Amino acid sequence: MSYIDGFVIAVPTANKEKFIAHAETGDSVFIDLGATRIMECWGDDVPDGKVTDFRKAVQAKDDETVVFSWVEWPDKATRDAAMKTMTEWMENPEKADPRMNPETNPMPFDGMRLIYGGFAPLVEVRSKA
Repeated sequence: MSYIDGFVIAVPTANKEKFIAHAETGDSVFIDLGATRIMECWGDDVPDGKVTDFRKAVQAKDDETVVFSWVEWPDKATRDAAMKTMTEWMENPEKADPRMNPETNPMPFDGMRLIYGGFAPLVEVRSKA
């Protein structure tokens, strides 16, 4: 069964094009490491909640847009192997894929406010169409 990594970040609205370029470059690494699908979704209808919401979760400022993203892997083993590779790159930047180099592909957002996690699917419903 597939495995999903989910991400929520606050991106300065003015950096939308920079974010797209960053994602297109960085996401290709995930595909090369075995991901089957990646979605980067720009907040369009993200309401304020009474107790919590997406904006509060990432401490989004008025001039930021919430981005909701996920990476779909064929299984947890493929994901874990990819994460191991990326961890090794962080520990040995000289061996890292150049597409992940923050000097040539800088994050156009505050990575300290990124939230993420890995998820095992429980229910999947598909259209019969």
